[in-house]
Amino acid sequence: MQPVASGGGQSWIIAVLLSFFLTLLILPYWIKRARQHNLVGKDVHKLDERPVAELGGLVVIFSSVIGILIYIAIHVFVYKNVKDIFLVMAASSSLLVALVIGLVDDILGWKIGLRQYQKTIGSLLIALPIMAVNAGQKIMSFPFFGAVDLGILYPLIVIPGGMVGASNAFNMIAGFNGLEAGMGIIIIGTLGLISYLSGSAMAALIAAVFLASLIAFYLFNKYPARVFPGDTLTYPIGAAIAIIAIYGNVEKFALILFIPYYVEFFLKLRGLFQKESFANNIPGKGLVNRYKHWYSLTHVAVSFWRKTTGRAG
Repeated sequence: MQPVASGGGQSWIIAVLLSFFLTLLILPYWIKRARQHNLVGKDVHKLDERPVAELGGLVVIFSSVIGILIYIAIHVFVYKNVKDIFLVMAASSSLLVALVIGLVDDILGWKIGLRQYQKTIGSLLIALPIMAVNAGQKIMSFPFFGAVDLGILYPLIVIPGGMVGASNAFNMIAGFNGLEAGMGIIIIGTLGLISYLSGSAMAALIAAVFLASLIAFYLFNKYPARVFPGDTLTYPIGAAIAIIAIYGNVEKFALILFIPYYVEFFLKLRGLFQKESFANNIPGKGLVNRYKHWYSLTHVAVSFWRKTTGRAG
């Protein structure tokens, strides 16, 4: 997939900068309004369990989609070019569907939320726009089998499978300041760079615009967090990863980058998905695991930090 049009470099810069600065400018206002209307959650890893603004993903997705739409507008009105624009519109639609699903889950509350089967069905809806435009390369390489042309099976099985897996899996490793945003920055940044170097301009563009907004969000979400991402961000991040992997034909790299999430799944399975990823904050000791055994990579991280430093938090 080649760059959309001449002058693409300038439109990329405009889209990326717009996404970054929109997030940077809107988030403080959102944090203030969220606190005023009690759209907050407790930061259980702070001794005072301070209230932190929720639903920060709304700002990230809004800014990212605006950045993408500005990119489209420049190419339609300035360069008179509509080549591959439908791919960008499909990606924007998927991100918005993921946002709605995450928002519903957040509104219902993390103790109630959507049931797992409802999340799976919702995740299939995220895949519909990408399936509708028949995106991606149908020929995939498999160990022992070599290159296989999947044909119609690719949009009917691979795309929805990837979208469901990525959007739900990314939601598993969470609960610490900056964790979700930081993991998203690493994975999307890596896939975006690989896509750019391999000539997949559309995948690289989506990655760059989303990454810019995510970096701006991280500045408010890192320790000590002023805003939480919520499922309004974790679902779209997972969706964005799947979209970039499909558009850029870098699925195998996405699978490698998701190794921590495979480990997390089995750790969660060990606790029958009933154990929380949080730790306890004990005065004078810092963060201490709630359980005797590990049921999340966050538990491993807390144990490792205490082992190497003698403290945590």
